Amino acid sequence: MKKLYHVLGAKQFAKEELEQLFDEAQAMEGIVARGGDRRHEGRIMTTLFFEASTRTRLSFESAMHRLGGSVIGTENAAQFSSAIKGETLEDTIRIISGYSDVFVMRHTEIGAAQRAAKVSGIPVINAGDGAGEHPTQALLDAYTIRKEFGKIDGLKIAMVGDLAYGRTVHSLSYILANYQDVMIYYISPDNVRIPDNVKKYLDEKGIRYQETNDLDSVAGTIDVLYQTRIQKERFPSLEEYEKASGQFIVDAELLSRMRKDTIVLHPLPRAGEITEEVDSDPRAAYFRQAVNGLYIRMALIDRCITQSQGK
Repeated sequence: MKKLYHVLGAKQFAKEELEQLFDEAQAMEGIVARGGDRRHEGRIMTTLFFEASTRTRLSFESAMHRLGGSVIGTENAAQFSSAIKGETLEDTIRIISGYSDVFVMRHTEIGAAQRAAKVSGIPVINAGDGAGEHPTQALLDAYTIRKEFGKIDGLKIAMVGDLAYGRTVHSLSYILANYQDVMIYYISPDNVRIPDNVKKYLDEKGIRYQETNDLDSVAGTIDVLYQTRIQKERFPSLEEYEKASGQFIVDAELLSRMRKDTIVLHPLPRAGEITEEVDSDPRAAYFRQAVNGLYIRMALIDRCITQSQGK
């Protein structure tokens, strides 16, 4: 049986592999600058998104095209796939395995990517599973941090906003656990604090972190401010959402209290938690961050296809 290389969760990556992947992503930047190449001509990637997406889906599709491959799939799989007829996820994956060479899926349920990988005959890439993980976003976040600072070791990183349902925060925490002398500040409303399972993992890895609801107290000391959206669609009630909404806003006044070399990241989309006046500040790195998603996903697709073909 051929060995498949899946991308299912951030915990699967050790530091050495991360650094290799970041080097590969950097090489992909050069390939894009040259107009792409044809290394995966004739290969097909399927994208199956049961949950809305713009950046993730389009960056994956662009990545495959830049590598010479083709793309099939749907951006609204919950309505426009056999799932609406009652087909199980496992049966859907078995069928897709016969049509393509790599499979990218976003799903509403935690653990859906692992379920897919168990029955898939091709590599599976997790593009987000409910409130669980978003490993490729975490990889591009970490790549952006390394690009901006030349390192990740020794940095102080504040994660702000929806830390309970924010899967990007969970995955990035797992990635950062591979690095030395990192300090993480978790800043959130009380009803969306970082989950205990994430903290337990960091404790096991010896990573320092601090929970607080006071962004002002750390704004002047951090290297990275990782802002997230309060995700209305994930809350059990409107009342719980309103408790969390609007508490932490990145604006010009907050920037004035931050260091000149601090960067602001956001997995996007934003919904008012970063004001537009911040966009012109050189510390606003979130649009650069989004572009980096193309290079990371090119590297991942290349690795998935190459390893599954035994090359």
